[in-house]
Amino acid sequence: MQRTLKPASLLFLSLILGATVTACGGSGGKEAGGAPAGGETKKNVTLDFVWFTDGIEGDVMKGLIKEYQEKNPHIKINLVEVAFKDLNTKLKTMITGGQPPAFARMTDTGAYAKQALDLTPYVGSADQFTGQFVDSIKPYYVVDKKIIAAPMDLTANGILYNKTLFDKAGVKVPSDPNNVWTWDEFAAALKQVMDKGGAKYGLVWDSTPHRWSTLLYQFGGSMISADGTKAAINSPEGVQALDYFKKLHKDGIIPESVWLGSENPNNLFRSGTVAAHLAGNWMVSSYKDITNFEWGVAYMPKAKQRSSVPGGKYLMAFQGSKVEKEAAAFIQWATSKEINSKYNKDSLFISPRKDSAKLDYAFGKEMFEVFANELSATTPLAANDWSRQTIVPKFSNDLKNNIVKVLAGKSTSKDALDETAKLIDKAIQEESK
Repeated sequence: MQRTLKPASLLFLSLILGATVTACGGSGGKEAGGAPAGGETKKNVTLDFVWFTDGIEGDVMKGLIKEYQEKNPHIKINLVEVAFKDLNTKLKTMITGGQPPAFARMTDTGAYAKQALDLTPYVGSADQFTGQFVDSIKPYYVVDKKIIAAPMDLTANGILYNKTLFDKAGVKVPSDPNNVWTWDEFAAALKQVMDKGGAKYGLVWDSTPHRWSTLLYQFGGSMISADGTKAAINSPEGVQALDYFKKLHKDGIIPESVWLGSENPNNLFRSGTVAAHLAGNWMVSSYKDITNFEWGVAYMPKAKQRSSVPGGKYLMAFQGSKVEKEAAAFIQWATSKEINSKYNKDSLFISPRKDSAKLDYAFGKEMFEVFANELSATTPLAANDWSRQTIVPKFSNDLKNNIVKVLAGKSTSKDALDETAKLIDKAIQEESK
């Protein structure tokens, strides 16, 4: 005989079923990154994000964080804002105190390679993940076959020039990256702009080893060997690069007042009396307010080869945060084509993604494309050198001082670079202990 449930029993059963469905549904609703959660309950998680800001990108990132949290209501991202000069102190304090952040915005990735979370298990195919980004920066975020960070934006060294002075002198800069000037041709063009265009100086060059090394790579040299085991800066190519740098000063193309004095190359270029400035792409934003002359970005000349020096910012997750999975998911989302392109377009940065070399910037679209092209032609040896942030700081100041000695006539290029090579070898040996 079939039994019939009483109304009270039916009510009780419906309440039980309703409670079960609610418990299974949870409040997260979506996986990190916006993927469906499949009814799985998501535990509320807070991710500490150590962040420093150079310009407007802080506001851009806050907007992206809000978007991510809306897609992932179980995730709260706590932005821990610090001044760039305090970044290392903050990170070291958190890590040594056993409270590492979920992730941080980084420049010196190599200095934290041992504390970084290996993202490889979280990104699917490592080759596919790294293949999204320009090849020249790979040494910055892949160490010992581990993906220790993910690229967010790039910097590049390049040439900014005074269009007004070049036009007055009747000099046109190359518009084809496959047909750029040689250094001798560029020097002759600058001389013409000085003679016929009224430029007081041909070229100002930031007085840093990083910017000087642009010439080193173009001449086919490097600071450290490709395998990282010894110094390479005193190679014949390195000596040729420093000899040529001295020649540019001796011939009056580059004023001695920057490297041998204290004049600010930015101020000199802004004065409208300088034909060109070898600096970084961040100067595009800095020079936005110049109104007393027209300016632009030109392809750099080449020696043995074309090359810039890549740099940039990365997102690095840390071991021991207890939110490794959620941190890795956010990093994947932030470096995806759609999100990363928006971040760089709105921040006036260069995207590290191969598929985002051309973005619809509100200002300087063509200029950023030139810088991006410089990076595509850059030797991997540049990142191989500058990614070694436990080694480079130990000799970079001495390298600058030795360059100054050469420019002042107190040393030959060979002697100065031999002296630097000894310091590099010592730093490498100390690191290997």
